[in-house]
Amino acid sequence: MTTIQFLGATGTVTGSKYLIEHDSRRILVDCGLFQGYKPLRLKNWAPFPCDPSTIECVILTHAHIDHSGYLPLLAKNGFSGMVYCSEATRDLCEILLPDSGHLQEEEANYANHRGFSKHKPALPLYTREDAERCLSLFRPIEFEREVQLGNGFTLRLLPSGHILGSAFVALNTPRTSLLFSGDLGRPHDLVMAAPSRIEKVDYLVVESTYGNRRHDAADPLVVLAEIINKTASRGGVVLIPTFAVGRAQTLMYCIHLLKARKAIPDYPVYLNSPMAVDATRIFHQHHGEHRLTPAQCDALCGAARIVNSVEESQQLNRSHGPMIILAASGMATGGRVTHHLKAFAPDPRNTILFTGFQAGGTRGASLMNGAEVIKIHGEYIPVRAEVRMLENLSAHADADEIIGWLKGFTQPPRHTFITHGEPDAADALRHRIEEELRWPCVIPEYLERVTLEERGIG
Repeated sequence: MTTIQFLGATGTVTGSKYLIEHDSRRILVDCGLFQGYKPLRLKNWAPFPCDPSTIECVILTHAHIDHSGYLPLLAKNGFSGMVYCSEATRDLCEILLPDSGHLQEEEANYANHRGFSKHKPALPLYTREDAERCLSLFRPIEFEREVQLGNGFTLRLLPSGHILGSAFVALNTPRTSLLFSGDLGRPHDLVMAAPSRIEKVDYLVVESTYGNRRHDAADPLVVLAEIINKTASRGGVVLIPTFAVGRAQTLMYCIHLLKARKAIPDYPVYLNSPMAVDATRIFHQHHGEHRLTPAQCDALCGAARIVNSVEESQQLNRSHGPMIILAASGMATGGRVTHHLKAFAPDPRNTILFTGFQAGGTRGASLMNGAEVIKIHGEYIPVRAEVRMLENLSAHADADEIIGWLKGFTQPPRHTFITHGEPDAADALRHRIEEELRWPCVIPEYLERVTLEERGIG
């Protein structure tokens, strides 16, 4: 008997975790942190739904923290199996996971120093040391290679086009097959290659982040140039909260192109995210997964001045525009961008530019919803800067692109599970799949367990 239990990414876009149980064996697909609303973040602190030591292996679709960031805590609490992923995902996790632990230590220390936490003392969910320790469990595998997990259970990773190393996870037992989309990339992304086409699978778990939206058809380079030049004309700073892996590299490539075309003057550009710098270098090591040539990778790496120290970061906050600052994190939930927001959000000359989905409960979502005040480090910061969204740089497929990818199947899955979307988006995608494709599908609940019908049985 095979079951799947949904331990995250239900009713939300974060916390991706799927527990597969097959003949008394347990496999976890994705191991992400919950982000956003406090009730979601508190789930990170709750006991794991099963004993971590009983999980045989973890398979990661990609390195983003909402898919990988719980792994150090899982290992700290007893998991000691293998972590299967692509080579690029392993390389990126070596950057992202220790940074995640460091940020949590840093934020706990800052809260204790400033006294704004309700916990005495505030503690990190896990430490940098915890994250570094779990990296020894990683076993990278090549795309398309079939890995035997034992007793006829096999694994294959197929490129999904979302970020470097991102993969569809294909699991097969002798009697059924499952495919997890992770985050689905776009067919005509500026940097990443198109997602693999899948012809058939018994059970499909598909994301729905943009299940109710279409990306803007406007040329993102034209829109980005307009935003930069408009802000510069009033002497302002363009502050871009950005995901260190994927979005930061795309933005630097866009800025390089705009300067090369003389669409924007040679304004100073700062990349204030040490891990984004390291992630950018990894692009050189995995040329087959993206569209950039080695020369374009070199140009991307040279598109911004690197901010290495905390002192340099603080100096930026005392500087004036025109200039462009890229800083993690993409939803403004932590890291150096929060200090930049405190400095630049109150000034109407400046622009805060988001370039990807903002999960409910994050500062990014509050800003996009018109918040006039945001809370950072226990302080209330007025928002007078212009707030913009450049959605057509998203690395997620929109609703039409998801449906287009699904239409590549030569036969429908027995059942499709819609996850990794907020309720409106997930339900909109469910409606389209049922109406346009005539496929049976469902939106699972948190902790729901489903028994999968097996071939030759029933």
